[in-house]
Amino acid sequence: FLKPINLDELKVMIRRAFHLHEIEREAASARPQAAPAAPAALTRANPGGIVGESPPMREVLACVSKVASSDVPVLIQGESGTGKELVARAIHELSSRKSGPLVCVNCGAVPENLIESEFFGHERGAFTGAVSTVKGKVEYADGGTLFLDEIGELPANLQVKLLRFLQEMTFQRVGGRKNIQVNVRVVAATNVDIQQAMRSGAFREDLFYRIGVVSMKLPPLRERG
Repeated sequence: FLKPINLDELKVMIRRAFHLHEIEREAASARPQAAPAAPAALTRANPGGIVGESPPMREVLACVSKVASSDVPVLIQGESGTGKELVARAIHELSSRKSGPLVCVNCGAVPENLIESEFFGHERGAFTGAVSTVKGKVEYADGGTLFLDEIGELPANLQVKLLRFLQEMTFQRVGGRKNIQVNVRVVAATNVDIQQAMRSGAFREDLFYRIGVVSMKLPPLRERG
C-alpha cells in the first residue's frame, strides 16, 4: 500500500481476499472427491471448445474448474490468440448460470461515441437517430454472464460508469432516469499489460480491483507443448 491509504481501495482488496479465501476453502473441502480428476475431465469435456493437454493448460483448466462455481468477477489476461474468450465460455458453461445468456462485448471494437449505448442501451429520443428504446448488452446478460473482451481499451469515462455499475448492479439507459437492476456475473479479458496501464493512468486501479477478484494469466501458444 502507498500512504495515505485509500479506504475505498482497501475495502475492495479486503473483500477480494475474503472471496479468494472462500474459493480456496470450498476447493479444499471438495478435493478428496473431485479435485484430482477435474483437469483431465475438463479436457475431455472441452468446455468452451478448449483443447489442451500441456501442463500450463492443465493449470488453466484447474483454475477454470475452481472459479466457475463462484460468482466472483474474473479477469483473464493473455496475448492475442491465446483463447481468452474460450476460457470465458468455459467458466460460463461450468457455472450455475449456464442456462442463462453469455453476452460478449468487444470494448475495443465499438466506436467511443456509441459504447455507452452499447453497454447500457438508450431511450427513444436520447440522441439523433434514437427512434426507439433499445436494450444494452448489460440488460441482455441479466441472469447470465457478461464477457467484456479487451477491457483494457475501455475509454476513461466508461471506466467510471462501469465501476459504478459493478458496485451497485444498477444502471440507467442513455437518456433515461429509471434505475434498472440486473444480476450478472462479469468476466473480463485483456491483452494489455494492465499493471503498466494503471501506472500510466490509462486504466483505473479501483476498476482493476473490482473486475480482477480472480486474475488468470493464459500462457502464450509458444509455451504449450
